[in-house]
Amino acid sequence: MDTLDLYIGGAFTPATGGGSFERANPVTGATATQAAAATQEDAARAVEAAAAAFPEWSATPPAQRRRTLLAAAEALAAKSDAIVAAMKAETGATEAWARFNCMLAGEMLIEAAGLVTQVKGEIIPSNRPGTTAYALRQPAGVVLAMAPWNAPVILGVRAIATPLACGNTVVMKTSELCPRTHALIIEAVAEAGFPAGAVNAISNAPEDAPGIVETLIVHPAVRRVNFTGSTRVGRIIAESCGRHLKPALLERGGKAPMIVLDDADLDAAVAAAGFGAYMNQGQICMSTERIIVVDAVADAFVEKLAAKVESLTAGDPEEAAHPLGAMIDAAAAERVRGLIEDATQKGARLIAGGGEGVLMNASALDRVTPQMRLYSEESFGPVAAVIRAADTDEAVRIANDSEFGLAAAVFGRDTARAMAVARRVESGICHVNGPTVHDEAQMPFGGVKQSGHGRFGGIWGVQEFTELRWITLQDGDLHFPI
Repeated sequence: MDTLDLYIGGAFTPATGGGSFERANPVTGATATQAAAATQEDAARAVEAAAAAFPEWSATPPAQRRRTLLAAAEALAAKSDAIVAAMKAETGATEAWARFNCMLAGEMLIEAAGLVTQVKGEIIPSNRPGTTAYALRQPAGVVLAMAPWNAPVILGVRAIATPLACGNTVVMKTSELCPRTHALIIEAVAEAGFPAGAVNAISNAPEDAPGIVETLIVHPAVRRVNFTGSTRVGRIIAESCGRHLKPALLERGGKAPMIVLDDADLDAAVAAAGFGAYMNQGQICMSTERIIVVDAVADAFVEKLAAKVESLTAGDPEEAAHPLGAMIDAAAAERVRGLIEDATQKGARLIAGGGEGVLMNASALDRVTPQMRLYSEESFGPVAAVIRAADTDEAVRIANDSEFGLAAAVFGRDTARAMAVARRVESGICHVNGPTVHDEAQMPFGGVKQSGHGRFGGIWGVQEFTELRWITLQDGDLHFPI
């Protein structure tokens, strides 16, 4: 099996010393990918290549940046079959999820192409006669991008597209769990015609990650950091960025609530819960983990939900015979089984689900309470907790009883009332009569509390990846007190 190389300074190159690591197929255990294991020296070389490319790329006219990003979108689309195969082998993803990743990632590159003319400013009235004051946005410099495995194409592209559109250069640290998938993104970008060094990517062995990341953050040329991943790792990234005074855009974990009000369309709510809780085996930051149902409709809702969940079985994604694929690894599956066991031992009722190994069927539990781990811990797997609430106020209280605050949903036929509830939910994103899992390239995506801070997407991403500067032009006829 060929070893995937690093991409530094416009060239594919082995790691210093020739080190490599393997990623296993979560279903079969066979080696899916062998990739270069970057050293800290390689990490520094990647940043230096990005820094050297910054003057040229930041000065590239918007029209050329747009053409290059659109070319990257076309190149990514051409690699969709290879990406689908890689996602199946490395992450156990279904074909539907992999195809959706390719589609939305392409839209993100197209949206980024439209942002190249949005890096602008304004003239501010000055109190000093003869002075013109400008507020200008300019590219920040080298951006460090770190993307996870669960939506590897969407989040891999999101990590680099807007920074590049703004005129920054990028170093991407790929995920140890999907190095081939991320390498295919980089190959598409490489084919698009960016200047050498504008985009760089390094892969690393899992045990080397702490040192590699610290080297990247510490490097003085790195001016922005963006990270998508777990809250645990995000906290480490934030602490390092804080020590070195590096601005960081962080999208971390979630425990998304879906509130079902007493006037909700239960069939619509069940359909949204089925998709929101179990798409990609529940391994999405926005996954519906807590279904908070008002008592008046709880029994009817649970009956309908049980039937839906029973239909969501898991199987080898290569066979394409089941709606769910594999968990990312055995440890993740064991963690979910532990959450289910803890809840049932403490009084929750398993209304549907089960499964052995990494192929876990969808599961749901009714009457989950705060004493159970499933109530508060992010499961990141194919299990949802039904929590019953006496009324709307208690439903909102339960929704907000979490350290997380990324996505949420509210279901109710009285849309004015449902919107009022949505405004009370502590989350960066909330959908009325829609699933918690919803992403579009132009939307302000991000969370509150332990789910992160900052926003990806649209003009809000431009604000994250540019420096706002105050520049004045003065006519020279000035008078000073001394």
